[in-house]
Amino acid sequence: MMTIGMGLATLLLPLAAQAQQGATDMSIERKADMKTVDGPAKYFTGKATITGQFQRDTPSRVSGAIVHFEPGARTAWHTHPAGQTLIVTEGVGWTRIAGGPKLEFRAGDILWCPAEHRHWHGATPHEGMTHIAIQEAVDGSPVTWMEKVSDEEYLAPLGTE
Repeated sequence: MMTIGMGLATLLLPLAAQAQQGATDMSIERKADMKTVDGPAKYFTGKATITGQFQRDTPSRVSGAIVHFEPGARTAWHTHPAGQTLIVTEGVGWTRIAGGPKLEFRAGDILWCPAEHRHWHGATPHEGMTHIAIQEAVDGSPVTWMEKVSDEEYLAPLGTE
């Protein structure tokens, strides 16, 4: 009979060997060292800031960032070639896929926008919102930006899922 400790050791031995061979290098980007930049005015309406932007080296295609939206701030319409995951960490926001209903989401929610679906997301007019955005690049690009979301589109009534 194998004990839990022996099972764990068996699992960790290959990892330890890889680490000794330099096959895996863990890195940590400390919060204090992360840069925060304003969301570019051509891609955002209102005040949005982007922190901890990252792009992983090949073979990975993953990139992401922490994005904070002040009340009323939102992205322009855009698409992602391999889709996008948003992990909402604070506040309340709205999102919409072109042709679909405008939906509300809250801290703790995880959103998925399928590949090549034109969409936008941002805070509500009265409450800010922060999310972690994760997407993959295809042919070197993780996003295609389009026109800004009009006030009429932004303030349209909420739909149902």
